[in-house]
Amino acid sequence: HNYTHIPQSETEARMGEKVKADEIAAVYRAEIQDAVSKLKMKGVTPLLVGFLANGDVAARKYAEWTGKACEADGITFEVREVDKMDLESALDLAKKDPLVHGVMIYYPCFGAAPSFYGGSMDDYLRDSVPMEKDVEGLCHTYRHNLYHNIRYVDEADTTFEGGITRLRYAGGDLSKKSLLPCTPLAIIKILEHLGIYDETLLEGTRLSGKTVVVVNRSEIVGRPLAAMMANDGADVYSVDLNGVFLMRRGKMIEVDEAQESLVKRAQVVVTGVPTKDYRLPTAWVQKGAVVINVSHFKNVDEEELLKVPGVKYVPLVGKVTVAMLERNLLRLIDNYHA
Repeated sequence: HNYTHIPQSETEARMGEKVKADEIAAVYRAEIQDAVSKLKMKGVTPLLVGFLANGDVAARKYAEWTGKACEADGITFEVREVDKMDLESALDLAKKDPLVHGVMIYYPCFGAAPSFYGGSMDDYLRDSVPMEKDVEGLCHTYRHNLYHNIRYVDEADTTFEGGITRLRYAGGDLSKKSLLPCTPLAIIKILEHLGIYDETLLEGTRLSGKTVVVVNRSEIVGRPLAAMMANDGADVYSVDLNGVFLMRRGKMIEVDEAQESLVKRAQVVVTGVPTKDYRLPTAWVQKGAVVINVSHFKNVDEEELLKVPGVKYVPLVGKVTVAMLERNLLRLIDNYHA
């Protein structure tokens, strides 16, 4: 479903355009509703459990919003509010419950608090969600696959010989797609919808020749997103307070180039700075670029940005993110619970 738009007038052709996430999410939600109705005919009602253990108002709001979307699409979404000290045992119950198809946790729960088991407690919890129920695609297996460009779970069933990872079973149909984290995946789907991916090229090369700037290197959004686009052939410049790295497939190279010159030659700019003080200077954005904001704050002056000819601006991605969460749940059912 490629994005096409016929300019209404000379003026409009010169102006940028705001793209609503709802329109893109609607395409996926129609597919989701269709898949859910087929599952229900087989007696399966998809059940997603979300754990709230941090008393965070924003997380509760997001949970309510997720619940409404799921309900509209025929998916049962159950919020379980627990004290963070009881979260691990509550998670264990959901892991063992055959009726639960997917599990998600609203982070942060413990922040940077260390864990008895090593690392931080939140990291430990993230890796405690089994891959069969990890709807957010954040556990170790899915992270490993994402960064190593392994796109199928069956492909990860390998032996290690002489420093080369080989498929244990030569041939065979790779059927179980590895899950990807919802927000980065939503951004990829938006870019596909806007025609940034070249569908005539082979999968894994469809961003070849593209320059992308991602202003955020968090473990949940910025870093996985940069890796996913690098794995699709783009040169991705990952920017945060600690500097700029060029990410190419499997490589992360520190570069000494100013954000301004990078943005000026980027076809895609993604902003995810969690503060109201950051503003992407619109003078840097080139004609016809795609600008996507994933922060809760407006990282760009919308009015000024839309004066840049041919720019496509996506101010919010939440609705596509929730559609990807539902899509991941259906993928888990297909891979492991069908």
